[in-house]
Order: sequence, then C-alpha cells, then structure tokens
Amino acid sequence: MGVEFYDVKIRQKVVIEEANILKTTFDTKNGQIRYGLRGKTDDGRMLTKFVSKADWETMDYPLEEK
Repeated sequence: MGVEFYDVKIRQKVVIEEANILKTTFDTKNGQIRYGLRGKTDDGRMLTKFVSKADWETMDYPLEEK
C-alpha cells in the first residue's frame, strides 16, 4: 500500500510505493518546523506532502538526509 501525493506537473493524484518515501522536516523563516513526506516518482521527480506532527511521528519511513 502506498501513499497518495498530488503531482502538480500532471495535475493528478498519484500513489507512491512505500519503498520510495522518505520523512523530512522543513524549517520556515520564522522558526517553525513543518513535517512532510517526500516521494520519488517513476521518472525521478520528488513530490512533497505535508502531514501533521502526530502522523509524522507514527510513520516508519527513513529520514531524508539533508
């Protein structure tokens, strides 16, 4: 079972397999931390999906190296 992302380029929702998903955090200018998932499409593009902190902590995906 994969995770659903929105692909802006093709303007459709796509399902990315769990093997191609990484957890990541984003630091905003005003110091907030945003939690998200990064999924790699078949053609090599990275898609981003923002999730809540509670959901992010329960997910078992590897952490993205920055």
